[in-house]
Amino acid sequence: MEPTDSAPATSNITVLRGEPLVVISDVDKHYGDLHVLKKINAVVNRGEVVVVIGPSGSGKSTLCRAINRLETIDAGVITIDGVKLPAEGKALAKLRADVGMVFQAFNLFAHKTVLENVTLGPIKVRGLSKAEAEEKAMVLLERVGVANQAKKMPAQLSGGQQQRVAIARALAMDPKVILLDEPTSALDPEMINEVLEVMINLANDGMTMIVVTHEMGFARRAADRVIFMAEGEIVEETTPEKFFTNPQSTRAKDFLSKILAH
Repeated sequence: MEPTDSAPATSNITVLRGEPLVVISDVDKHYGDLHVLKKINAVVNRGEVVVVIGPSGSGKSTLCRAINRLETIDAGVITIDGVKLPAEGKALAKLRADVGMVFQAFNLFAHKTVLENVTLGPIKVRGLSKAEAEEKAMVLLERVGVANQAKKMPAQLSGGQQQRVAIARALAMDPKVILLDEPTSALDPEMINEVLEVMINLANDGMTMIVVTHEMGFARRAADRVIFMAEGEIVEETTPEKFFTNPQSTRAKDFLSKILAH
């Protein structure tokens, strides 16, 4: 099947694409008096890439972190593949294993090699043997372009290489969805593209992704939908084409005029 705008190249993904995978219903969150998420409602479908953008302090990262309960919520419900996010314990750990997370600051284990970083989760959580986990890890490290760094410690790698290892580590768990919270904002400009390229390839492969980013080029190129947040609310939700060429709200127009002027 030739890939089209509506169908990814991988045909077996097409069957599943479109089923709701992450459902966020009436989610509220406060930090003390600060109302950071206000009645958030959103659905991310299987095989979809949703990019969340907006000014600093708009609640983007809080929303991203709430999806795997790194942040608790005050009200509302989040479900992943039909299962409500548990409060704590083994059920939460099990559900978290289905939700890959890539952070701004990489968060690799500094005292473990690149290979050990990628194999730890599959061995401890998924029950893979060391040999199985290492074979799988090497395939993923090859996929993100850092297989030749497998024996090194994270500190010996550039920021861009570390972030690509972090993506491989998330993929090693066979997650249903990957959350990427500002994955390029801690990188030097020349390293940003190498990470974005990996993310674009994942999107093309049909990986379900929720990406908080300031990289408008990535949003235009890889997103199925853009969610624009401001002051804890979803202000607009539309295709990248419509958002970038014809934003509907004053806040979105103001945001774009500032960010695209640079």
